[in-house]
Amino acid sequence: MNDIDTTRLDELKSRVTERLGETPLFKFKGTVSKLLGLTVEVKLPGLKIGDLCYIETHDGKQKPAEAVAFKGEVAQLLLLLDGTGIGQGSLVTNTGHPITIPVGDFLLGRLVSPMGEPLDNMPLDTEGAIWRSIEGPPPGPFERPIITEMFSTGVRAIDSCLTFGSGQRMGLFAGSGVGKSTLLGMIARNSDADVNVVALIGERGREVKEFIEDALGPEGMAKSVLVCSTGDQPPLIRQKCLLAATAVCEYFRDQGKKVFLMTDTVTRCAMAGREVGLSIGEPPTMKGYPPSIFSWLQKVLERAGNSPKGSITALYTVLMEGDDINDPIVDTVRGIVDGHVFLSRKVAEANHYPAIDVLGSISRLMSSIATSEHKDAAAKMRKIMAMYRENKDLIDVGMYQPGTNPKLDIAIDMMPKVNAFLQQRTSDSVSMDNTINTLVDMMRNVDI
Repeated sequence: MNDIDTTRLDELKSRVTERLGETPLFKFKGTVSKLLGLTVEVKLPGLKIGDLCYIETHDGKQKPAEAVAFKGEVAQLLLLLDGTGIGQGSLVTNTGHPITIPVGDFLLGRLVSPMGEPLDNMPLDTEGAIWRSIEGPPPGPFERPIITEMFSTGVRAIDSCLTFGSGQRMGLFAGSGVGKSTLLGMIARNSDADVNVVALIGERGREVKEFIEDALGPEGMAKSVLVCSTGDQPPLIRQKCLLAATAVCEYFRDQGKKVFLMTDTVTRCAMAGREVGLSIGEPPTMKGYPPSIFSWLQKVLERAGNSPKGSITALYTVLMEGDDINDPIVDTVRGIVDGHVFLSRKVAEANHYPAIDVLGSISRLMSSIATSEHKDAAAKMRKIMAMYRENKDLIDVGMYQPGTNPKLDIAIDMMPKVNAFLQQRTSDSVSMDNTINTLVDMMRNVDI
């Protein structure tokens, strides 16, 4: 045997020895001692917080659960799915790692669960897939490139007055039934993102297919990945939906792509987190939310943004129950994100769609990424809208006499044009350049 063969043999022995050293020669199994609701208590050596476990039912099925707490020598697991078939003494196996999902280009156009399983009745071609943990750290603060590039959503009201930047995180705040899902579908179809990732959390079952066929359509679905957990599922799997969607975004971002993450809604995700926290004994605070949910939201939302490889632009929908802008989740998300878009019920009642309250919304990065000409035109439009809104009651009852205030006369004259510009049919596709040019031309000779 020559020297080259001997060297290769030594390398092979070294690799085999190293692999054997990493491979456990036995695996512990625990047993269920208590089941209360969705919380399972087991004794299982080597278990860590966040580990994915499988509980064997009496008919041989495997039920996934996650280790969430310890109480003395007993570990508390929370079921990811239902606990049908689990009984006293059911065997529990630890995988030794958190939830991982397969990621790759094969996910485009597909609907999957937070566990990475297909929900559209077609198998996933996972050959050569990368398995990625749904938990992950955000990019370091000094690793994030500064946001300098505008992100086109294809929605005139946003691109003109609430301009997004690539890598920006925005909140979409709205009550129920004012067009959140329709607006998300418009952006998914018309934005300049390479990949859309949509997290549907706590949705009604019927709304999933409606969103795919009506809001997204074939054009939007072709470049989208949907991660879905419906409202009838246990709270932990609903909470994991946002984490799984973010992990999918991070894969495409690391490929150098421009990714757009849409979450509908963060509120239902936080409600699921509230159920999880209360079930393991955390103390309730504002509106029953445990303290951990607020730090959890901060951690998850920080994972979006720019990285040296690519960008994740995110739009987090927040449901305002009873249109309450002082809800703790509304306040928390508004403090984390880089701007907010409010959908107004009053605007929607006037049949003005998308029902965006431009004066109540803001993009914190618009001033640093838009041109001075664009910013001046947007500022004029805001002044017109603000002046008209302030005097609307006088105008409507006929108490304002034209000529009394020249600037208000300009606002009254311009408002029909402004409203026509801000309204948009769901089928309309408008480029950002066209939107900005139209806005600048409209405001060029306006002195207000």
